[in-house]
Amino acid sequence: MEENTDFKEDSQAVQSHLSILQSVINRMAGNSSSAKSWCITIVSAVLVIVADKGKPQYAWIAVIPTVLFFLLDTYYLALEKGFRNSYNKFIVKLHGQSILAEDLFVVSPKGGQIKLFFSSIISFSIWPFYLTLIAMIFAAKAFVLT
Repeated sequence: MEENTDFKEDSQAVQSHLSILQSVINRMAGNSSSAKSWCITIVSAVLVIVADKGKPQYAWIAVIPTVLFFLLDTYYLALEKGFRNSYNKFIVKLHGQSILAEDLFVVSPKGGQIKLFFSSIISFSIWPFYLTLIAMIFAAKAFVLT
């Protein structure tokens, strides 16, 4: 049985572990933001090409990258939530002074990934953005491209 007395809040191993988790959480948030940026860029490019060719019936093609980026963004948000859960559980153990050596440097999301994925779909940072984008695609097809 391992002792947990060596792992206090000011321990370099604890601080390194928390730093790793924070950087992973920040990376997932950045990936989510990049997915939204790329989605807008690609959808805009598709709509410009469709408008340039004078084929408004093909505007629905812009929905494909929207759905794909919706799924990718939801996945990143689910991972971010899982890593935040991992971080929070580690902090609870830290305050309870029950950290073992095997708790350190294990970087994996906590929580059911499928459950986190579906809870992320209803997140305010996901559905309003992509729903609005799809509405804009159909509005562009109906009012601008025809």
